[in-house]
Amino acid sequence: MTVFDRIYEAVRLIPAGSVATYGQVAEAAGNRRLARVVGYALHVNPQPGVIPCHRVVKKDGEVSSAFAFGGANRQVALLQAEGVAFTDELHVDMERFRVSFLPPVSSCGNPQDG
Repeated sequence: MTVFDRIYEAVRLIPAGSVATYGQVAEAAGNRRLARVVGYALHVNPQPGVIPCHRVVKKDGEVSSAFAFGGANRQVALLQAEGVAFTDELHVDMERFRVSFLPPVSSCGNPQDG
């Protein structure tokens, strides 16, 4: 299982109506220092309707200005459609909607994947 595979699997674990941070996804994928890699992986998401990359936000709750599938406004709309509330135009109410924990994704592939 590649790093990207683990990232995508971690993102699939975020329930509808919730968000996780890039760091939380990186940690669940096996290396909490890979938050930027998470961003890149989500930018090239091969299955946007299946892998809910819109549920990943910055640690302060801000949506991505570079959301690959329609920009920040589209990410906000997708989250609002799931019932996620915002404290302002671009920041999710993290106290209410951030998942407290994402379980680690098992690494069944190359140990060098990181």
